[in-house]
Amino acid sequence: MKVSVRSVVSSIACILFLISSGTVSATQLIWTPINPSFGGSSFNGAWLLSSAQAQNKLIKPREPYEMPERDPIEEFQTSLDRQILYQLSRKIIEGAFGEEGMESGHYELEEYSIDVIIDAGGIRVVLTDFETGNETIIEVPYY
Repeated sequence: MKVSVRSVVSSIACILFLISSGTVSATQLIWTPINPSFGGSSFNGAWLLSSAQAQNKLIKPREPYEMPERDPIEEFQTSLDRQILYQLSRKIIEGAFGEEGMESGHYELEEYSIDVIIDAGGIRVVLTDFETGNETIIEVPYY
């Protein structure tokens, strides 16, 4: 019986293959969602949103923002009105809670008038809106 070298080598190769294939291991495949809405990592949310916005062809590009024109005289008048109201509110608080008394008075601004009335019960402020005719009465008792 004659054995060829080729058959011996192929037999050894088959035996080695069968021996080495016994050490192969496998793991279970696990699918993890990407989208955080479906249980994926919350760190993916910003990336998914920016990616979707970059691909959106339906949104037209934004127009550049233009600053509204401002009238400097109107802004000056508004600033004066605010400062007058601030000073008046400070005087009312000082009159109600402080040592110094406050005097009654009538103040007119562009859009409304303010009447400050001092009596024994406290300080009463009557705000009248010239445009609508509405009156607002604020009473601050002495403490």
